[in-house]
Amino acid sequence: MNSVILGVDAVVKAPQGYRHRTRKLLKKDVRERGAIPPLSQVMREYKEGDKVFIVPNPAIHDALPHRRYIGKVGTIIGRRGRAYLVEVYLGDKKKTLITYPEHLKPASA
Repeated sequence: MNSVILGVDAVVKAPQGYRHRTRKLLKKDVRERGAIPPLSQVMREYKEGDKVFIVPNPAIHDALPHRRYIGKVGTIIGRRGRAYLVEVYLGDKKKTLITYPEHLKPASA
């Protein structure tokens, strides 16, 4: 129906999916497109207490962290299979992420 006839503003609701508003955030550089992560990054072993940066790789969809955690620093607190448990603070709240090493980068102290 036409909104002019009804006399109301027909506004389409914005999508609220897991990856909404990530067009620029989850985009690789043009020279990195199609590249899988190097084996050294996939096979890297982290120990409990290690600090890591959360840098999602958009080519790997499994265990992709939410957009609000991009660029955050977390602490490794354990493992689940080949995934890592990462403790991150959002303000004063403590959150636990389960993510693959492809989305982590070691934070050199």
